[in-house]
Amino acid sequence: MRDFALEVHFSRWEFNARHHMTASDMESMTLGELTQMAGPSARENLDALWLGYTETWGAPDLREAIAATYDGLSARDILCFAGAEEGIYAAMRVMLSSEDHAIVSVPNYQAAETVPLGLCAVTGVPLLENDNWRLDLDAVRAAIRPNTKLISVNLPNNPTGALMPQEDFAALVALCREHDLYLFSDEVYRLLERDEAGRLPQAAEAYEKGVSLNVMSKAYGLPGLRIGWIASRDTALLQKLERYKHYLSICNSAPSERLAVMALSVSDRILARNRALIAENLEKMDTFFAEYPDLFDWRHPDGGCVAYPRYNGRDGVERFCHDLVEQAGVLLLPASVYHSELMETPAGRFRIGFGRRGIETGLAAMKDFLARRHNDIAPG
Repeated sequence: MRDFALEVHFSRWEFNARHHMTASDMESMTLGELTQMAGPSARENLDALWLGYTETWGAPDLREAIAATYDGLSARDILCFAGAEEGIYAAMRVMLSSEDHAIVSVPNYQAAETVPLGLCAVTGVPLLENDNWRLDLDAVRAAIRPNTKLISVNLPNNPTGALMPQEDFAALVALCREHDLYLFSDEVYRLLERDEAGRLPQAAEAYEKGVSLNVMSKAYGLPGLRIGWIASRDTALLQKLERYKHYLSICNSAPSERLAVMALSVSDRILARNRALIAENLEKMDTFFAEYPDLFDWRHPDGGCVAYPRYNGRDGVERFCHDLVEQAGVLLLPASVYHSELMETPAGRFRIGFGRRGIETGLAAMKDFLARRHNDIAPG
């Protein structure tokens, strides 16, 4: 397997940098905060939990709670995993063989590209940088081959935060149906849209061969639980995935399952808190970037809690991000982390996160750094 560039970068800096300004998840909470939010019986249920093996599919009540987040799905349409990454890995390994072909949107979360690349032929199709990162549907259509098995998308997208217009999503589903393709949709940032009117249907709801990936980590801000899932109406596919999981995590953590059920029981409160924090942080980001109109190209993403601004300094984004973390302790992800083997990707950009509390201290450190380096980095 290829190195996971993002995780290699994080292994060096994520817990060492003073200001983690590129986090991809929402602000988390303590065990006490979650159990208190879930009600007086929550802690008692946790204390009484039997710490034995759990069901490979996931606890029945957890699957029911997850299914309730979809229209028209039931618990039998849900298979739980140890986070979203295990779900991506298992799905690609089960769905693709050496004779197949896959189509992947670019830029994307690296595993969506590199896992298929280790299995079969893969074609990248671009999110159009100059059209609000809109997926190039003409390129998708042109990329389809007789042996194409699936199309993989990430909505809202990591790192750009982009969504598809509703009519584009409908056209993508129709294209998949016309060619009998799976639509694998990474939806981990769903429910964090700036405008709820732009919220897309989930692939498993909209299409009989739709495969929806989600997790407690991003929108819910609970990555420490390591609870993810795949939803699909393709029962035979889920059965194959369940058997493949036997070689991976086998089953999920029993305490994590209980805590995920608690969180989903109060999801409205968690999501309302998280959306309010995003709105507050975006105001701080707007104020910061407004001070440097020539140095950065900034706009609000459609959803999620990460964005992908352009850096216009003379030193270039790679040097900027390197010096920023080395000299000011501010961690960002430069464009090289989102390099694709499939096609050229936009240069000059960096991922910044705004889902956590305290970003004003990181922004202040960035301002101090820019003040010290102004003469060296100002655009010519």
